[in-house]
Amino acid sequence: VEYAGLTGNETVIDAYCGIGTISLFLAQHAAKVYGVEIVPEAIEDARANAKLNEMKNVVFEVGASEDVIPNWKEQGITADVIVVDPPRKGCDPRLLETILAMKPERVVYVSCNPSTLARDLRVLEDGGYKTVEVTPVDMFPHTVHVESVAVLVKCGTEK
Repeated sequence: VEYAGLTGNETVIDAYCGIGTISLFLAQHAAKVYGVEIVPEAIEDARANAKLNEMKNVVFEVGASEDVIPNWKEQGITADVIVVDPPRKGCDPRLLETILAMKPERVVYVSCNPSTLARDLRVLEDGGYKTVEVTPVDMFPHTVHVESVAVLVKCGTEK
Protein backbone atom coordinates (compact mmCIF):
# COMPACT_ATOMS: atom_id res chain seq x y z
CA VAL A 1 0.00 0.00 0.00
CA GLU A 2 2.84 2.38 0.81
CA TYR A 3 4.49 1.75 -2.56
CA ALA A 4 1.17 2.24 -4.37
CA GLY A 5 0.94 5.76 -2.94
CA LEU A 6 -2.85 5.67 -2.80
CA THR A 7 -4.92 8.70 -1.77
CA GLY A 8 -8.37 7.16 -2.24
CA ASN A 9 -8.97 8.48 -5.75
CA GLU A 10 -6.97 5.98 -7.79
CA THR A 11 -7.91 3.11 -10.04
CA VAL A 12 -5.69 0.07 -9.48
CA ILE A 13 -5.20 -3.07 -11.53
CA ASP A 14 -3.93 -6.15 -9.70
CA ALA A 15 -2.48 -8.66 -12.16
CA TYR A 16 -2.08 -12.26 -11.01
CA CYS A 17 -4.39 -11.44 -8.08
CA GLY A 18 -5.02 -14.96 -6.80
CA ILE A 19 -7.78 -14.94 -4.16
CA GLY A 20 -7.70 -11.15 -4.00
CA THR A 21 -5.57 -10.65 -0.90
CA ILE A 22 -3.62 -7.69 -2.30
CA SER A 23 -6.63 -6.39 -4.27
CA LEU A 24 -8.87 -6.21 -1.23
CA PHE A 25 -6.18 -4.58 0.88
CA LEU A 26 -5.61 -1.95 -1.81
CA ALA A 27 -9.36 -1.43 -2.26
CA GLN A 28 -9.51 0.03 1.26
CA HIS A 29 -7.35 2.90 -0.02
CA ALA A 30 -8.42 3.25 -3.69
CA ALA A 31 -11.49 4.32 -5.62
CA LYS A 32 -11.62 1.15 -7.74
CA VAL A 33 -9.59 -2.05 -8.02
CA TYR A 34 -9.65 -4.55 -10.87
CA GLY A 35 -8.14 -7.99 -10.21
CA VAL A 36 -7.36 -10.68 -12.75
CA GLU A 37 -6.29 -14.29 -12.24
CA ILE A 38 -6.17 -17.29 -14.57
CA VAL A 39 -7.43 -19.79 -11.94
CA PRO A 40 -11.28 -19.75 -11.89
CA GLU A 41 -11.50 -21.12 -8.34
CA ALA A 42 -9.23 -18.35 -7.08
CA ILE A 43 -11.51 -15.72 -8.62
CA GLU A 44 -14.54 -17.41 -7.02
CA ASP A 45 -12.73 -17.08 -3.67
CA ALA A 46 -11.75 -13.46 -4.43
CA ARG A 47 -15.37 -12.57 -5.15
CA ALA A 48 -16.49 -14.36 -1.99
CA ASN A 49 -13.84 -12.51 0.03
CA ALA A 50 -15.02 -9.17 -1.41
CA LYS A 51 -18.63 -9.98 -0.54
CA LEU A 52 -17.69 -11.20 2.95
CA ASN A 53 -15.85 -7.93 3.56
CA GLU A 54 -18.62 -5.82 1.94
CA MET A 55 -16.21 -4.35 -0.58
CA LYS A 56 -18.07 -3.01 -3.60
CA ASN A 57 -15.23 -1.16 -5.35
CA VAL A 58 -13.51 -4.34 -6.58
CA VAL A 59 -14.07 -6.25 -9.82
CA PHE A 60 -12.50 -9.65 -10.43
CA GLU A 61 -12.18 -11.38 -13.78
CA VAL A 62 -10.96 -14.84 -14.78
CA GLY A 63 -8.30 -14.99 -17.46
CA ALA A 64 -4.67 -14.48 -18.28
CA SER A 65 -3.44 -11.02 -17.28
CA GLU A 66 -1.84 -10.58 -20.70
CA ASP A 67 -5.27 -11.10 -22.33
CA VAL A 68 -7.69 -9.48 -19.87
CA ILE A 69 -5.80 -6.24 -19.14
CA PRO A 70 -5.44 -5.27 -22.85
CA ASN A 71 -9.21 -5.88 -23.16
CA TRP A 72 -9.83 -3.58 -20.20
CA LYS A 73 -7.64 -0.96 -21.89
CA GLU A 74 -9.75 -1.27 -25.07
CA GLN A 75 -12.87 -0.77 -22.92
CA GLY A 76 -11.41 2.51 -21.66
CA ILE A 77 -10.30 1.31 -18.24
CA THR A 78 -7.16 3.11 -17.19
CA ALA A 79 -5.02 2.56 -14.11
CA ASP A 80 -3.12 4.97 -11.92
CA VAL A 81 -1.33 2.02 -10.33
CA ILE A 82 -0.69 -1.49 -11.63
CA VAL A 83 0.35 -4.20 -9.19
CA VAL A 84 1.86 -7.41 -10.51
CA ASP A 85 2.60 -10.54 -8.50
CA PRO A 86 3.58 -13.00 -11.24
CA PRO A 87 4.68 -16.62 -10.97
CA ARG A 88 8.41 -17.46 -10.92
CA LYS A 89 8.64 -17.08 -14.71
CA GLY A 90 7.87 -13.36 -14.31
CA CYS A 91 5.47 -11.22 -16.32
CA ASP A 92 4.36 -12.25 -19.75
CA PRO A 93 5.96 -9.91 -22.34
CA ARG A 94 2.50 -8.93 -23.61
CA LEU A 95 1.56 -7.78 -20.11
CA LEU A 96 4.69 -5.65 -19.88
CA GLU A 97 3.81 -4.10 -23.26
CA THR A 98 0.31 -3.34 -22.00
CA ILE A 99 1.65 -1.75 -18.81
CA LEU A 100 3.89 0.50 -20.91
CA ALA A 101 0.94 1.37 -23.18
CA MET A 102 -1.36 2.17 -20.22
CA LYS A 103 1.27 4.41 -18.60
CA PRO A 104 0.21 4.16 -14.96
CA GLU A 105 1.89 6.60 -12.58
CA ARG A 106 3.25 3.68 -10.53
CA VAL A 107 3.95 -0.01 -10.92
CA VAL A 108 4.32 -2.18 -7.82
CA TYR A 109 6.05 -5.47 -8.61
CA VAL A 110 5.93 -8.33 -6.09
CA SER A 111 8.43 -11.01 -7.06
CA CYS A 112 9.44 -14.46 -5.88
CA ASN A 113 12.32 -14.68 -8.37
CA PRO A 114 15.08 -12.04 -8.38
CA SER A 115 16.28 -12.95 -11.88
CA THR A 116 12.89 -12.49 -13.58
CA LEU A 117 12.32 -9.37 -11.48
CA ALA A 118 15.56 -7.89 -12.84
CA ARG A 119 14.62 -8.86 -16.41
CA ASP A 120 11.14 -7.29 -16.14
CA LEU A 121 12.41 -4.14 -14.40
CA ARG A 122 14.82 -3.67 -17.32
CA VAL A 123 11.88 -3.77 -19.76
CA LEU A 124 9.85 -1.30 -17.69
CA GLU A 125 12.83 1.02 -17.22
CA ASP A 126 13.59 0.94 -20.95
CA GLY A 127 9.92 1.88 -21.45
CA GLY A 128 10.03 5.03 -19.34
CA TYR A 129 9.90 3.96 -15.70
CA LYS A 130 12.38 4.41 -12.89
CA THR A 131 12.84 1.84 -10.13
CA VAL A 132 12.68 3.87 -6.93
CA GLU A 133 13.02 1.17 -4.30
CA VAL A 134 13.23 -2.60 -3.94
CA THR A 135 12.65 -4.27 -0.60
CA PRO A 136 13.61 -7.91 -0.04
CA VAL A 137 11.25 -9.84 2.22
CA ASP A 138 12.55 -13.07 3.74
CA MET A 139 9.31 -15.01 4.09
CA PHE A 140 11.07 -18.37 4.03
CA PRO A 141 14.00 -18.19 6.48
CA HIS A 142 16.79 -20.73 6.08
CA THR A 143 15.96 -21.21 2.37
CA VAL A 144 17.32 -19.55 -0.76
CA HIS A 145 13.88 -18.06 -1.55
CA VAL A 146 13.43 -14.32 -1.08
CA GLU A 147 10.40 -12.28 -2.05
CA SER A 148 10.98 -8.73 -3.27
CA VAL A 149 8.68 -5.76 -3.64
CA ALA A 150 9.68 -3.03 -6.08
CA VAL A 151 8.10 0.30 -6.87
CA LEU A 152 8.56 2.01 -10.20
CA VAL A 153 7.37 5.47 -11.15
CA LYS A 154 6.82 6.95 -14.56
CA CYS A 155 9.85 9.09 -15.41
CA GLY A 156 9.15 12.72 -14.72
CA THR A 157 6.76 11.95 -11.86
CA GLU A 158 9.23 10.99 -9.11
CA LYS A 159 8.31 12.32 -5.69
